[in-house]
Amino acid sequence: MKETTLTENSFKEFENVEKRRRKLLPWWIKLFCWIFMLFGPLSLVCLILGFTNIKPALAFYGFETYEPFSLYGFIVISVGLLKGVTAFTLWFEKEFAIKIGKIDAIIGIVLCLISMLILPFFQDGFNVVIRLELVVLIPYLIKLNKIQKEWESTILKK
Repeated sequence: MKETTLTENSFKEFENVEKRRRKLLPWWIKLFCWIFMLFGPLSLVCLILGFTNIKPALAFYGFETYEPFSLYGFIVISVGLLKGVTAFTLWFEKEFAIKIGKIDAIIGIVLCLISMLILPFFQDGFNVVIRLELVVLIPYLIKLNKIQKEWESTILKK
């Protein structure tokens, strides 16, 4: 029978702490993960529908179109795919999920600002719209920044 010393046992509990990364996410990010894991693949469906006479209504962050093969269509479909991938990586606790989530949040904030401050100059009538998505995107980015270090240092439970 092998006898272990006091120092061996004392520090084992501090090495390789195993916990679920998902527990670092607040409930509202988990909710959005499920929503975007469902809607992300639908953006591919909208892209495929672009080859038919069916023209889906596409809208995200103030960019709206019925043409998947237009600049706005490309932006909306790309954002939908990015959000789907981000949600998948966060939910399934991938190592790089926080980095993708931060990229997603920054792109979302930039697109919201563009649709609020630049698009009104190129559309009929001058209507400035405050994008409420910023109310979620900014706290999302802040929360991802706060949990990034712990997320990347956590070893997954199997």
